[in-house]
Amino acid sequence: MSSSSSSSSSSQPKPLRIGIIGFGPFAQFLAKTMMKQGHFIRVTSRSDYSELCTNLGILFFRDMGAFLESDNEVIMISTSILSLSRVVESIPFHCLKRPTLFVDVLSVKEHPKDVLLRIMPEECDLLCTHPMFGPESGKDGWTDLTFMYDMVRIRDQPLCSSFLHIFSSEGCKMLEMTCQEHDRLAAQSQFLTHTIGRILSEMEVEPTPIDTKGFQKLVQVKESSVKDSFDLFSGLFIHNRFARQQMKNLEVALEKTKEKLQERSKELQDPVISKF
Repeated sequence: MSSSSSSSSSSQPKPLRIGIIGFGPFAQFLAKTMMKQGHFIRVTSRSDYSELCTNLGILFFRDMGAFLESDNEVIMISTSILSLSRVVESIPFHCLKRPTLFVDVLSVKEHPKDVLLRIMPEECDLLCTHPMFGPESGKDGWTDLTFMYDMVRIRDQPLCSSFLHIFSSEGCKMLEMTCQEHDRLAAQSQFLTHTIGRILSEMEVEPTPIDTKGFQKLVQVKESSVKDSFDLFSGLFIHNRFARQQMKNLEVALEKTKEKLQERSKELQDPVISKF
């Protein structure tokens, strides 16, 4: 954990005014814990979540300009990966009342970093993050679950530390890492896992009465992967420049495995007498 997150966990920062752009299941999941901690949440989204927000005690804005004028200290972007550029380009940044900390929580990191640095006002700060958990894995709390972050452009250190405290105070493992390193590692882990799960789904793999423990884990990978939208899977491929190489590596590995099996089959069909 960096010194910033360590110092933030030693004291209780004041409640934050956090605006959220995009209020799908993942943003709702994060918002509930933020509200539990006493933070004030405002939301805007393409879909109408006014009734849900009323039930949760959250202000919902249909108008993006009014949302920005509501004086948020932090604006968290939780759109889909594929819609990020369109959403950010549509934000009327001139409506902001103050220099604001923008935080993205997308599953890829270089893409939102590049888009936000290119479009948002220079006086705004940027924190790129990836909570490596979700509504299912985090349903019993966030203790020991990994929270990756990159302080891309931070001048208001206390505000950034207060936001990071949301996660460190819940017991997350705070991992500071560059966006590039995150995407390189995520292509090997997250994208590869989703790809295997999607392949198993295409094969219509289902449990059998004689499942081994290994096969049960494969079925779990398939089931967890297809719970996420195909848009997410597509975004992991399209907007992580390391994912294409992983796809190639998977294809090459499959071909090598097939070749080895074919060679062994030929050996057994036409055995060669060993010389001793």
